[in-house]
Amino acid sequence: MKVIECTGLTKTYLRKPVLNNLTFSIEENTITGLIGRNGAGKTTLLKILAGFIQETSGKVRVFDDGPFNSLFVSANSIFVDDQMIFPPALQLQEILEVAGSFYPNWDMKLAKGLAKYFDFDPKNYHNRLSKGKTSTFNSIIGLAARCPLTILDEPTTGMDEAVRKDFYRALLKDYLAHPRTIMISSHHLNEIEDLLEDVLLIKDGKKHLHLPISELKEWAIGIKGPTEKVLELTNGEELIYENRIGAGTMYAVVKNNFATLEIEKAGLERTPVRASDLCVYLTNDSRGGIDDVFNQC
Repeated sequence: MKVIECTGLTKTYLRKPVLNNLTFSIEENTITGLIGRNGAGKTTLLKILAGFIQETSGKVRVFDDGPFNSLFVSANSIFVDDQMIFPPALQLQEILEVAGSFYPNWDMKLAKGLAKYFDFDPKNYHNRLSKGKTSTFNSIIGLAARCPLTILDEPTTGMDEAVRKDFYRALLKDYLAHPRTIMISSHHLNEIEDLLEDVLLIKDGKKHLHLPISELKEWAIGIKGPTEKVLELTNGEELIYENRIGAGTMYAVVKNNFATLEIEKAGLERTPVRASDLCVYLTNDSRGGIDDVFNQC
């Protein structure tokens, strides 16, 4: 069953496209990573799926319904980011208690357990929390709600490394026990790739890749060796990334269309490319690295 279906989705602000003709679908009970650089359109897409804003054109279906102003979508989804607002007069423990009336699958035991683990004072107030604590509390709400569609937009903003690791572990454990459709956005794939089943990579509001994380890890390879030999072997192939290393040596990232034996016969070295690095290369506006700036000076 497809929980999300988008066809030709476009969103413009002041005639400038933020999302440009996006077509994709998300299956039920999967964790999908929405990956892209800042300004790629990730938050806009997630807010459209949550029904917060309306698309300019194209077709968007969530639970086979248009999400904008849909009570059904609102009742079965939650959007978590660091901008969530709660009544300032309510203490944290009161927010958790009231949340149960909004979310049918609310797990109070999980909410209180996580709040205690992450050392929240139940009598504190949401608007008095630090940035990292705010993100942590909001993420607790997102997990304990157990909505059929859980949307997490950069949920770990401000969290320190230890808290981020605990949050990701809690997310995975609860997902395995209570499967639902989760979309989590980030520009740090390396932190979340072990959670993901699929990756949707967008650049400049367009879909760049949408495939299982296992395929993404094998999608490209690195080839290193004498510059002339690398260029000869990769002639006709798109260089996703290239870096000149010293005099006469080159490192290039290309789509995985080469046999290992073919590379070895050319006297070149084949290396794997991390999924997180590949996403950086694919969304970069140039094929080189920061070193090229200094090489040209």
